[in-house]
Amino acid sequence: MRAVEMEKAIAEFLRVLEVEENASPHTLAGYRTDLRQLLAFAAARAGRPPQRVAVTDCDRTLLRAYLVEMLRRYRRSSVGRKLSALKRFFDFLVRRGALGADPATAITAPRKEQQLPPHLTVDDMFRLLEAPAADSAAGLRDRALLEVTYSCGLRVGELTGLDWADIDENLAVVRVRGKGRKERVVPIGRKALEALARYRDRLGELCPPERRDPRAVFLNCRGGRLGVRSVQRFVDRYVLNSGIAGKISPHALRHSFATHLLGAGADLRAIQELLGHASLSTTQKYTHVDLEQLMRVYDKAHPRA
Repeated sequence: MRAVEMEKAIAEFLRVLEVEENASPHTLAGYRTDLRQLLAFAAARAGRPPQRVAVTDCDRTLLRAYLVEMLRRYRRSSVGRKLSALKRFFDFLVRRGALGADPATAITAPRKEQQLPPHLTVDDMFRLLEAPAADSAAGLRDRALLEVTYSCGLRVGELTGLDWADIDENLAVVRVRGKGRKERVVPIGRKALEALARYRDRLGELCPPERRDPRAVFLNCRGGRLGVRSVQRFVDRYVLNSGIAGKISPHALRHSFATHLLGAGADLRAIQELLGHASLSTTQKYTHVDLEQLMRVYDKAHPRA
């Protein structure tokens, strides 16, 4: 079997992900970074330039040494993600006949730290939703984006990617494009729909129609689609204005959505569908309620309680 250059193998793997599997630019960038880190590590260990590293140079011993080095520099969760990228890459090489055996097969991911993003209490969440001004177009936009994020449990990228055509007011549902470009349909509450209507009525004050992206829901003052960093800045500002202690990210609003539903007795599998999680185990790690709440739900729901 002729040795395949690592650089060419990485390029072909990324091409297949993009063209045949329709991977998102974010996914492609992550894989590219992880695999090129491995290539640089292998080249340094072999004392050769990256162009002369073959896929057969990456045996199990090298991969273990690479992961040990990564653990010195990154969190365990990040190293686990890098290992997932390597496993997928080497599985691809075996299936393509570039390798006889997968060197990553028996390597397990490091145990993840159990860290959950902060979430807001219901009272704090309501204070945050009321924080933006109700007498300006920008304030109404910010009220709407906070309401929609909390009402639908959206990731910030899903929020900024929303189009008006994705919102069905009659059915009170929103079509969401999530991770891996997977679509899901989620309910949207009355308060969020009302906030969107008030924002849309004043949209002309935010930016003139001739400069406006007609598809995008959330716009900046130049008429373009609002970016993820802008949403983060808005949330930071309103958290501060609300007097809420601690660092609260837009993702914490999604976590609050799931936590409040679970705390009110919602079914975990229903929450999984609403969040767009592929695995129930992800939802279990993502949502939590305190023991007192669990006991209340148990006493209310269990027939022999």
